[in-house]
Amino acid sequence: MKYLFPLVFSLLLALPSLRAATDEVAVIETSKGQVVVEFWPDVAPKTVANFKKLAASGFFDGTAFHRIIAGFMAQGGDPLTKDPAQEARWGTGDPGYKIDAEFNDRKHERGVLSMARSQDPNSAGSQFFLMFGPAPFLDGKYTGFGKMISGEDTLAKIEKTPVTASAGGEPSKPTERVEIKSVKIVPRSAIKG
Repeated sequence: MKYLFPLVFSLLLALPSLRAATDEVAVIETSKGQVVVEFWPDVAPKTVANFKKLAASGFFDGTAFHRIIAGFMAQGGDPLTKDPAQEARWGTGDPGYKIDAEFNDRKHERGVLSMARSQDPNSAGSQFFLMFGPAPFLDGKYTGFGKMISGEDTLAKIEKTPVTASAGGEPSKPTERVEIKSVKIVPRSAIKG
């Protein structure tokens, strides 16, 4: 019992910093406007931490959405998209490591932020996608880790980006660059409106 009070007291002291960490949002500034996304650390804590770490280092700044499929999603976060000479390899870049999947029960619907991966469930790194519409076939198979709380007009502009066939024949290659100018992690209270 004598150890209970110090433990409870230390937990109470930690609550403000825990609350601050979970009350951060991502401000994704694109060439089409701004999107603000809240995180889901309760269901994907390691994925959220990885995204925040990459954002804080400027990893996403200057990358582009290299795959856009209206009604489905826009995929970005590949560092190779910073270099037009690497276009044939866009979609294959990563931060030099992989993270384990954190599949959860959150639905893939419009505005959800989720991790892209290969056939290996534990192959995500930096590439992410923003959903344009519901895709229940992704539920429980891809790590959703946040959802848009503002920027619907920007998401709509990204979705309307003209595309052409990619190397695989899928009409998903943007005909104009949709740049991710920056991704900043800020307290939710810093967001106006």
